[in-house]
Amino acid sequence: MLRRTARRGQGAARRAADPLDAAQERRVRAVLALGGVPQADLPDGVQQVRLRLLERAANGQEAPRDVSAWAAVVASNLAVDWHRAKRRQERLGERLAALRQLEHPSGEDTSVLSVAVAQGLDELPDAQRQVLVLRFYADLPVRSIAEQLGIPEGTVKSRLHTAVRALRARLHEDEVV
Repeated sequence: MLRRTARRGQGAARRAADPLDAAQERRVRAVLALGGVPQADLPDGVQQVRLRLLERAANGQEAPRDVSAWAAVVASNLAVDWHRAKRRQERLGERLAALRQLEHPSGEDTSVLSVAVAQGLDELPDAQRQVLVLRFYADLPVRSIAEQLGIPEGTVKSRLHTAVRALRARLHEDEVV
């Protein structure tokens, strides 16, 4: 019984520290979903709204007069940002596909390889995909990548190594190479 009471107390403390109540969270989820954010990304969107509300408090700003309305507007802006990022990724994919077609005449082997590499890139974590694209598609040296991303050169090299190894394994699994 004591444990159950302690757990309830922890849950109440956690809820008290949560800047969004249950109704506000449902509203944020609905705004994100209606804004076209996929179901799988909704928890991240809710967390982003919470984070922004906590950042306001940490920066000494007043709490919004109507937290529910403020959270809905932030959620709406996040949905717009999600679509912009998606379009940017699609445009990048189209440009890469156009570059591949210019560099390599269309053929079944190069098409299969291009599709396999694109799928392999999609499966990499964002940080690994980013350094791989900057190094091998944008042809930037490791030093420039490190400077632009604000990370040590060793981190760039480590991410590149891990990404290349994962991509190579993926291509061998699919029996492309």
